[in-house]
Amino acid sequence: MPKEKKFKTLKIVFSARMLVALLMGFSCGLPLMLTLTILQAWMKVEGVDLAVIGLMTLAGLPYTLKFVWAPVLDRYVIPVFGRRRGWLIIAQTLLMLSIVGLGLTDPASHPFRVACAALLVAFFSASQDIVVDAYRREDIPDTELGFASSLYINGYRLGMLLSGGGGLILADYLPFSMVYLLMACCLVPGVLTTLFAPEPKIYGTPPKSMKAAVVDPLVEYFSRKSALWVLAFILLYKIGDAMATAMATPFYLDMGFSTSEIGVVVKVFGFWATLAGALLGGLTTLRIGIYASLWVFGVLQVFSTASFALLVHAGHSIPALAGVIAFENLATGMGTAAFVAFMATMTDRRFTATQYALLSSLMGIPRVIASAPTGYAVKFLGWEMFFIFCALMAIPGLLILTKSSVFSVRTNALAKKD
Repeated sequence: MPKEKKFKTLKIVFSARMLVALLMGFSCGLPLMLTLTILQAWMKVEGVDLAVIGLMTLAGLPYTLKFVWAPVLDRYVIPVFGRRRGWLIIAQTLLMLSIVGLGLTDPASHPFRVACAALLVAFFSASQDIVVDAYRREDIPDTELGFASSLYINGYRLGMLLSGGGGLILADYLPFSMVYLLMACCLVPGVLTTLFAPEPKIYGTPPKSMKAAVVDPLVEYFSRKSALWVLAFILLYKIGDAMATAMATPFYLDMGFSTSEIGVVVKVFGFWATLAGALLGGLTTLRIGIYASLWVFGVLQVFSTASFALLVHAGHSIPALAGVIAFENLATGMGTAAFVAFMATMTDRRFTATQYALLSSLMGIPRVIASAPTGYAVKFLGWEMFFIFCALMAIPGLLILTKSSVFSVRTNALAKKD
């Protein structure tokens, strides 16, 4: 690499913008486990009925429906702090208070109050996600979005690790109310980041009314020639990976791996492999761009998913499991970094919050819909053919990439116009 280009890359990697992306990712990832793993553990310890514990997962609905109130965050500007930082300060402050409030509830005596408190945590957490996604898109140039997205993803995963793993460990020594209080305090760095980070530049003219905030983003998006191709790509690019992941744990157990082996190799080792993959993916986008990265990482995802079929023949082999997990998680981490950056570039900066919230909600559909029948697919095909089938399911998404140049040009034109 020429010295000038290497210096430019290092300047981007160690810039303040990238540190902000990492810290904001951490703040977004931390609350997620507080309404899932930690809350479920707390309710189980308190003797709450399993049916009620299962219903509590509905508290996560705001993450899926965040596009409903995203136009409000595009339409209104908070005085002093600005459109993005203003809403972020509000969301983070109310999120911290709602986490503390959730910790003060009593799951055994008042499960309905717990549900309401958990719903508030998820709502303000999802609101934080909306604004952070919009901030990252508006603050960072398109050429740097891939690496910024990788740092955001890694920060998000570290936040989940702290609240999920760290929270469970702390619960052995402290009351759950104290665990929630400590987790709320862990959001302070995110608030400080928001206070000291610059407000992104406003591109074009933001919506002047709520009608414009709701309608204009849809009109602008669907006026593009490639709008439907982009939606199809978002739905299909990671569908094979999502289907394979849905049945991964039963597969490991069928292959004779113990739960401790799965925990160490798949969860711990795999976690760090995913972080490494996201970081490597982000760096690669700086070198070859988002479009080329989607091709490279997409092909790697196909082969990494297919590699599970080899594990069928290897059987109970820790080295084989570690090799497959390393390959699959590296490919997944790289693909996710480029994919998240791609979705950001598909938004018009005038309506970033609304358009990104819609696209990211669509991203989650395959994980739910396509993953639902995977158990039947395994029964019909067997493990080896199932993973080969999952790998082949990724090919339609790659074929759609042949049209990526069309909507890539469209996005660049929008950015220049604004």
